[in-house]
Amino acid sequence: MSNPTALVVLAEGAEEMETVITVDVLRRGGIDVTVAGLDGPDVVKCSRGVFLKPDIDLDSVASKTYDIVICPGGMGGATALAASPKMKTILSEQQKSDRFVAAICAGPLAFHSHDIALNKKVTSHPAVKADMEKDKKFTYCDERVVRDEKVITSQGPGTCFEFSLAIVEALQGKEKADSIIPPMLLKL
Repeated sequence: MSNPTALVVLAEGAEEMETVITVDVLRRGGIDVTVAGLDGPDVVKCSRGVFLKPDIDLDSVASKTYDIVICPGGMGGATALAASPKMKTILSEQQKSDRFVAAICAGPLAFHSHDIALNKKVTSHPAVKADMEKDKKFTYCDERVVRDEKVITSQGPGTCFEFSLAIVEALQGKEKADSIIPPMLLKL
């Protein structure tokens, strides 16, 4: 049996921690992660000036199937994902095929913009809570991580580990998620 797969979409202005910690924890959890650049395969400048190199450009993998598609936050990156017709297509296909979608911090703005996860429980960074609550598309929850069926959302950099472990648990089971906590010396 092959490992579960994840697509993390990296856009200019993405939050570094939310991207790197998520990718790292998922890979520790036995998930094959592809980091795709929204605007191509070139190095992306993130929100705090850290430069990250995607594995590939999004166009090259847009037609592939993944068990989960993940939208990191960072206002610049989240705004780009929310404005992207490519992301709308990818997220819509995930939802239509009953596969997981996940977003952290401002990343859920892409769900709002593209009408993904309608009527589901979600959370986000408090700075975008009002945007997420407008139009009453979701049930907003002030919790660090929220899972509602195939939708996983989280609040920000300080919740990255919990967010990532929730994804590992959803795709690999609680035992696998719990097994990677001690080697990371993580206190939850």
